[in-house]
Amino acid sequence: MLFMKFIGLLFFFFSFSSLLAQDELEWLKENKNDSLYREDQFYFGFSFNFLTELPSDVEQSGFSGGLMFGYIRDMPINKRRNLSIGLGLGLNLNTFGQSLQVNSNAGQDIFLPINPDRDYNVNRFTTNIVEVPLELRWRSSDIDKYAFWRVYLGVHVGYVFRFKSTFESVEEQYTVTDVDALNSFRTSAKLTFGYGAINFFVNMSLTPVFDGEIESTGERVSITPIKAGLVFFFL
Repeated sequence: MLFMKFIGLLFFFFSFSSLLAQDELEWLKENKNDSLYREDQFYFGFSFNFLTELPSDVEQSGFSGGLMFGYIRDMPINKRRNLSIGLGLGLNLNTFGQSLQVNSNAGQDIFLPINPDRDYNVNRFTTNIVEVPLELRWRSSDIDKYAFWRVYLGVHVGYVFRFKSTFESVEEQYTVTDVDALNSFRTSAKLTFGYGAINFFVNMSLTPVFDGEIESTGERVSITPIKAGLVFFFL
C-alpha cells in the first residue's frame, strides 16, 4: 500500500515537471544561464513521528519526534538548472513513545503490550540512522532569486547504527540496545514542498521497524512510522 502511494507521488511529480517545460523555454529566451548555479545542498529539519501498523492492544503515547541534518549534492539536469537530481548523506535521529515494551532476554526478543492500568514513567525506543537521500528536485529559482517554490520527491535508504529501548516503572527499569527483530536497513519515500524558508515534508517508511511477534498471541509486530515536519535548506 505504501509502495503504491510512493508510485503515485512519483507519477504526479513527473507530470508536474512536464507542464513546466514550456515555461522553461520562455525563461531561457530572456535569461542567461549560470553554469555554476546550484541550490539547497545543506539541510536541517525536525519532525513529529506518527506510528502506524501498531498491534491491536498498543497505542502511541507521549512525545515522538525526530531531527535530521546532512548534505545533498545538487546536480542540475536542465539548462535553467531548476530541475535536478540530489544525492547525499545525512543523519536521522528519532524517538518513539508507545505502549509496547520492547525487551530481550537470553537472546530472545520480548514484545509485551502494557496493561492500561499499569503505572510507568517511561516507555520508548530510539533509532539513530545514517541515510542516503536520492531526490528529484524542481524549484522556481534562478541565480538572482532567494525566495522560490520547491517540490522535491525522493527515496531515502538508511541503516540503524544505534537502537535503544528504555522502560522505567517503580518495579522495573531496563535499557536494551540489541533486538534481533529490528530491521536495521531502512527505506522511505519523502515529499518536500514549500516556499522560501518555510518547507514542509512528509516521510513514509517503506520498511517496518520490527519483524517480530507477541509471543502470547502470535500477533505480528511491525510498526511503520510516518514523519511530518519542517526542513530548512542552505547553500
